[in-house]
Order: sequence, then structure tokens, then C-alpha cells
Amino acid sequence: GMPMDRRARKSRAAIRAAFEELLARKRYEQITVQEIIDRADVGRSTFYAHFETKDDLLEQTCRELFAHVFERPPDEPGHDFSAATGLCSMLTHIFYHLREDRQRYERLLSGASSELFWSYFRAQFLALAAGCGVEEAAAARGLPQDFYLDYYCAAYIEAVKWWFRTGLAASPEEMAFYFAQVTGGGPEAAGQA
Repeated sequence: GMPMDRRARKSRAAIRAAFEELLARKRYEQITVQEIIDRADVGRSTFYAHFETKDDLLEQTCRELFAHVFERPPDEPGHDFSAATGLCSMLTHIFYHLREDRQRYERLLSGASSELFWSYFRAQFLALAAGCGVEEAAAARGLPQDFYLDYYCAAYIEAVKWWFRTGLAASPEEMAFYFAQVTGGGPEAAGQA
């Protein structure tokens, strides 16, 4: 009944919190399920009732951590992201979401296992950017599409890292502007290039 569901939710949250604390301090490979359950104060069977493996826990953590960040802005359901404001608003949107839960993102994106989170971030960013007119931008610049996408994504990740390092002093709008300047105005400027 209800109490069981609430207890299950509590256990799951405790496992996730313990896992994130460990990831901030240790490399993922060195973390054991035993350490996670000791810290979460749950039994082994409880862990496996929620997660098949440690990898499953990581996958679900990443998905949950970034699901919100990479949502398309909800107020623009049919928006054409290849338009100038489209891509810029998408990037601004990502900066806003990172700022909303800044402690958590900073801890995981600069912690001992950060490369795992950055590779997931990269995959999500590439999937989103692929539908944003980046293909046209690459063609307009005479660049192979995968080269341009890789560069664009790497530059965005460096921008996010710089933002965290500088204590998020710049606004999301300023960050999107800086990024557009350094990447040559972004895909939307390709037409005028």
C-alpha cells in the first residue's frame, strides 16, 4: 500500500544521494555497491530492487540529472531552432537549468568522476544541436558536419566550465552571447558568413 511506496521512494532517494556524494569524491570505477548501500543505510536487496547494476544506477542518475537541462524550451513547441533566436534561446535555456541546481551540477561536473557526466552531457548536447541548423552552418562554412559539431560542442562545454569556475557571475544571456561571439555567431550566422 501507500507506506511501502513512500518507503521505496525514500530508499531510492537515499541510494541516489549516497551515490552522488561518492561520485563527487571518488572515481566511478572505485565505488562499490557495498559502499553505496552502507552510506545510504539500505540493504543489498533494496539496492537491487531499484537498480539492476551500478551501471544502471549511473545511467538513471545521468538521465535524471540532465533530462530537464536538455528539454526544448516548453513555450516554443513548434519552434524552428535553426532561426537566430532559436539556437540562442536553446543555449540560454541550458545555462538557466544548470544555474537552477548549481550546487549539484558543480559537484558532479567537477568531481572525481566528472568525465562520465561530461560524456553524457556531450551526447545529449549533440543530439539537441543536430536539429538546430548546425548542418547548414557546417555546409555554409565548408566544414564536415561532424567536425563542426564536435568543435561546437567542445566549445560549449568549455564555456560551461568557465562559467562554473567564475562563480556563475555572468547571466545566462551574457553566456549565450559570449558563446555566439567565440563560435562566429553560431550556426544561425552562417547565412551571412
